[in-house]
Amino acid sequence: MLSGIVFRWRNAQFFLNTLLLVLGVLTLDILLATPAAWLTSRTNLRGRRFWTVLCVLPLAIPGYVMAYALLALGGNNGIVTQFFPFLSRVPRLSGYWGALLALTAYTSPYLFLNLRSALLGLDPGLEEAARSLGYRYREAFCHVILPQLRPAFYASGLLISLHVLGDFGVVSLMRYESFSYALYTEYLLSFEHISAAWLALMLLAFTASLLYLEARLLKRVTLHRAGRGVAHHLSLVPLGGTGRAIAYFFLISLTFVTVAVPIGSVLFWMVSGGGEINAGLIKGLIGSLSVATPTSVLCAFLAVPFAYVSVRYPSRVSDALGRAAYIVYAIPPLAFALSLIFCVLHSVPFIYKTLPVLIYACTLHFLAEAIGPVRSSLYQASPHLEEAARSLGCSPMQAFFRTLLPLLSRGMLTATALVFLAMMKELPLTFLLSPAGYETLALNVWSYTTEAMFAEGAPYALAILLISAAFVSVLIHRQR
Repeated sequence: MLSGIVFRWRNAQFFLNTLLLVLGVLTLDILLATPAAWLTSRTNLRGRRFWTVLCVLPLAIPGYVMAYALLALGGNNGIVTQFFPFLSRVPRLSGYWGALLALTAYTSPYLFLNLRSALLGLDPGLEEAARSLGYRYREAFCHVILPQLRPAFYASGLLISLHVLGDFGVVSLMRYESFSYALYTEYLLSFEHISAAWLALMLLAFTASLLYLEARLLKRVTLHRAGRGVAHHLSLVPLGGTGRAIAYFFLISLTFVTVAVPIGSVLFWMVSGGGEINAGLIKGLIGSLSVATPTSVLCAFLAVPFAYVSVRYPSRVSDALGRAAYIVYAIPPLAFALSLIFCVLHSVPFIYKTLPVLIYACTLHFLAEAIGPVRSSLYQASPHLEEAARSLGCSPMQAFFRTLLPLLSRGMLTATALVFLAMMKELPLTFLLSPAGYETLALNVWSYTTEAMFAEGAPYALAILLISAAFVSVLIHRQR
């Protein structure tokens, strides 16, 4: 019976479908996020903060809302057909290409934020040294800047891959059979817990291979300054008229697909269906903030010791400790929530379905999203600073807080933004672990959109977008 469950052709098909989706999303994210991060951090393009906020906004849009927006565009009764009747044959996105576009649209900010943070933290002296040796800027970028971005690429690629592996809303709406779609179907529909457990183990094995690959790629990476020197101010690359036009065209096209399309669809649902804001919006807003705020702050501070031990004291034990967060993150949210419910009911049943349990579960689950940006900042911080502080009589703790922690602030801010935005749209953990009568914006959006009540869910979706945009704007201002 066991061999019949594990060694099935459909499992091989799920694996191949999932692998193709992961590789496709990673490729498109790199092609989109890399130039966007460079334009908003290293050039004299006007409105860089404005474009930065727009590039991060897709992270605030739930994946299932992005999928519904794309589905609503095509078909005989789609938005495109209603505005342009002569385009009635526009097909409705579904399957692999629909899932690929929806997942790329809302995961690209993970790579964008990490790359932008890493680019802002680079030592401009390295680039100036390459230019003084006769390298053109393009050559210096390929041979000097890109290698310095390897930790950001690896951390973001791992996070994006884990998101694709654990996503259920997008692949189910697009009718694309991946591992997560099969797993959630087994849990929620057929209740075949044995088969679902083996699918979860296969998914964990897939994730473990990704963790091992990233660990091998990051081995012996040293990116801080080897010797002493004077820090240089960041010099922006001037863009000519043609370069500025190409940059604006690229950013406008990117934000149109990732921001304008889903927002336009939500507004269309609200206006055409007469959606109105009700009292539940305030309750959902308070519920979302009451969990997202403490979870994001806890994750940012807890990520520091995990990243510090793995970077400063590399060993098998420290590496396993640093990867433990990714193992928890890789567990499908529904399976993780069900296992936590089992433990709570058999140990401390009086805290079952309380906010502390929900915050605890969300902190464990989203800690991996905070480790990547902090670790990227730590790779660029020279250990000689701590050694100098120790030689001046500082204790190890004083040396850490006086020399290293200020250098990690940018990475911690990025980590806070990532977790906060993820929590504003989190659904499975909240659905199973929240107290009775507890509401969030994400729960309301999901409850309406699953019933195709797009107009009623539009105010909650817009609230998620506006709050997240305001929060990201504050973080971008602080990152200056």
